[in-house]
Amino acid sequence: MSTSPLTPSIRIRAENPNHHLWNNHGTWFLHYTVHPTPFTKERIRCSLQTKDVARARQQRDSFFASAREAAPGAMPLRAVAA
Repeated sequence: MSTSPLTPSIRIRAENPNHHLWNNHGTWFLHYTVHPTPFTKERIRCSLQTKDVARARQQRDSFFASAREAAPGAMPLRAVAA
């Protein structure tokens, strides 16, 4: 089993400004998938505690930016085409 450090791989679709966001009865949530081992995955969902989509996008971007900064040798964020 590999003991390599975790490096986030974040894909953002340019045509979908709400990627990684989920609206549950008016409240926005951040959702993403992590792979703790090469053979497992875990879906994470956490409330952003806002009903404002602009604020939710801001919080999502801030979360992923801090995740990138925390990962050693992380590549910069980039948008991918569909």
